[in-house]
Amino acid sequence: MNSSKINPGRYFEDFSLNEKIIHALPRTISEGDVSFYIALTGSRFALHSSDILAREMGYESRPIDDFLLFHLAFGKSVNDVSLNAIANLGYAEVSFPRPCYVGDTISMKSTVIGLKENSNGKSGNIYVLSEGYNQFGKLILSLKRWVMVHKRNHNVSSGLKEIPELADSTSIIDDIEIPPIKKIDTQQTGSHFFWEDYEIGERLDHPEGITIDDSDHTLATKLYQNNAKLHFDNHMMQSSKMGQRLIYGGHIISICRSNSFNGLGNAQWIYAINAGVHANPTFSGDTIYCYNEVLDKIELEREDIGLMRLRMVGLKNMTPAEMTQPKDEANKYHSSVVLDLDYTVAIPRKNVKS
Repeated sequence: MNSSKINPGRYFEDFSLNEKIIHALPRTISEGDVSFYIALTGSRFALHSSDILAREMGYESRPIDDFLLFHLAFGKSVNDVSLNAIANLGYAEVSFPRPCYVGDTISMKSTVIGLKENSNGKSGNIYVLSEGYNQFGKLILSLKRWVMVHKRNHNVSSGLKEIPELADSTSIIDDIEIPPIKKIDTQQTGSHFFWEDYEIGERLDHPEGITIDDSDHTLATKLYQNNAKLHFDNHMMQSSKMGQRLIYGGHIISICRSNSFNGLGNAQWIYAINAGVHANPTFSGDTIYCYNEVLDKIELEREDIGLMRLRMVGLKNMTPAEMTQPKDEANKYHSSVVLDLDYTVAIPRKNVKS
């Protein structure tokens, strides 16, 4: 007799519009998490590396990397949302309203905000709003994402097509908790460029590439407790269309972010993710490159930092110098494009130069 205690993962039919989901496994962040994240991604941003520099910039200690927070929070939702995922499709309206530190405990809840059955009858897209909180009940992360999951019954059509409206950009958060920045030691941060040094329309081709090994991806998804089957179960994936495990898209984001240090080293804060698409799958052995385009520069009602809206394009097995247009005339992505991320960073202004 098969036990009913086993969670097989949810299928498209198991979700309902406006459903509230409380995710299990709150997570206390440790020093080991931070060190392991650097080991897996090569991240070099100084604010997240040095307590001394972070205190000079007004923090109690170094806050954890925003993308580490993103992945840890994302992992909480996988068991309830995307355990049976075919692919994680995209993000919108992601914000990081306050910093998170070693010792903080994060928990997550989600609301189903959209359901769309796909025309093939075999899958559907689930849209959720997920929110992360620290141990004091303070919001530390808000994100909308959509994921394609299998249907249980391919012969029954629901006709569901409830797609939420998604903003083109994340609303500017006036009270985001970045402390007043009094000085920036550019020798310590590794970059001499400030908000004023960048121009709208400028493209930064980051020359470094990082090759993804199976071990990197396996350890990363374990770190985030992201147990989606398509990332872990190679036996299952050998019989799929992909023929092998799919690399978690968030790992691609972190690799691209690490590569972007060369050119954006003072962009210490991820202010928001406005929209994001995983354009093509990535597999073990692929080498990831990226470039960033400056879409906009935004002044705030403070003199120490400004915002830059960027478009980060991640590439597999192709350098930025080789990529002229990520899409063709039919608006289809080039096969080497694996990420198209519209995001906003905070970057110091020149008057805080030490």
